[in-house]
Amino acid sequence: MTLDERSHGIGATVPENVDEHGHQVTVTLNEQPVTLEEHKATGAQIKAAAIAQGVLIQQNFVLQEELPNGTSRIIGDNDEVHLRDRLRFTAIAPDDNS
Repeated sequence: MTLDERSHGIGATVPENVDEHGHQVTVTLNEQPVTLEEHKATGAQIKAAAIAQGVLIQQNFVLQEELPNGTSRIIGDNDEVHLRDRLRFTAIAPDDNS
């Protein structure tokens, strides 16, 4: 069995973008879906995943989590985030004063 064809039960296989524990979380970054493989990631890992999945940002962009009360909090590159589906993030250029 290859890494891409790990079996989970009779006749079931796990897609290659899901780890052996079945972890996969989809968040939104700049209005685009980003799929992550674990339930924890650093700000740098979230941005790297977004870039790899075609989101037009750069690794030095400032990452913010959009909170349910309408505010946001900055996520540093080394800050760990506990991920769950439907979390929303924005990433802006460090020199953007908007």
